Amino acid sequence: MPHVLLLGGTSGASQLAQALHRAGIAAVFSYAGVTQSPVAQPLPTRVGGFGGAQGLAQFLRGQAISHVVDATHPFAAQMSRNACEACAATGTPLLALEREPWQASAGDAWIDVPDMQAAAAALPQAAARVFLAVGRKQLAAFAGQPQHHYLLRLVDAPEPGSLPLPHTTVVLGRGPFSAEDDEALLRTHGIEWLVAKNAGGEATRGKLDAARALGLPVVMVQRPALPQRQRTGSVAAVLHWIAHGVLPTAQPAPPAPPSMP
Repeated sequence: MPHVLLLGGTSGASQLAQALHRAGIAAVFSYAGVTQSPVAQPLPTRVGGFGGAQGLAQFLRGQAISHVVDATHPFAAQMSRNACEACAATGTPLLALEREPWQASAGDAWIDVPDMQAAAAALPQAAARVFLAVGRKQLAAFAGQPQHHYLLRLVDAPEPGSLPLPHTTVVLGRGPFSAEDDEALLRTHGIEWLVAKNAGGEATRGKLDAARALGLPVVMVQRPALPQRQRTGSVAAVLHWIAHGVLPTAQPAPPAPPSMP
């Protein structure tokens, strides 16, 4: 019988957890532990790291895991690399459940950059009001641009004095966010620039639609390079893969991310 390790942290992971539960497939849901109150899942859940690729390999052997599904955030690159290494070491089948990256459309004013350092450098020298939608872990990259006032939307309230930026406004919230709500947020705070990670999906794309409506420039950080691995964007395809060992032939594949050198 299958025993699946689901590496979660996205809305797609939650959808897959529901599908595994309905199908009666034994699985463990793993959270990285980034937020204080993660979304409850219908599966046995663990929180925290594994101790690198070696620790993950030990977990796979110790728990008799038959399949690993990587449904982590597209920017959780180290976890995805660890999963590739651990699955290769143990011979455990690995599949990535990936959402397609966002694509610029007519009316967008995107500046594509490869990483957070480049995103910080793309901001203007003159002080501006910036919606920094990159997650709390990435804020230090913008410490060299202290002249800006940064709007941060976080899941958990930060500890006093813990933010590396001198001028911030923090709002708390967990997606999904509508374009209408995000447009109101940008107007209320007088936002002039948006910085975002190209995470894809519908839950957080409202800010991009809002920026387009307001004619704001968007600094878009591209996804990090990852090792080659099987990928799908479909929960149904994951279930087929677990049952049959292969992906369905008719399933649309998500665009390939850049490969590691």
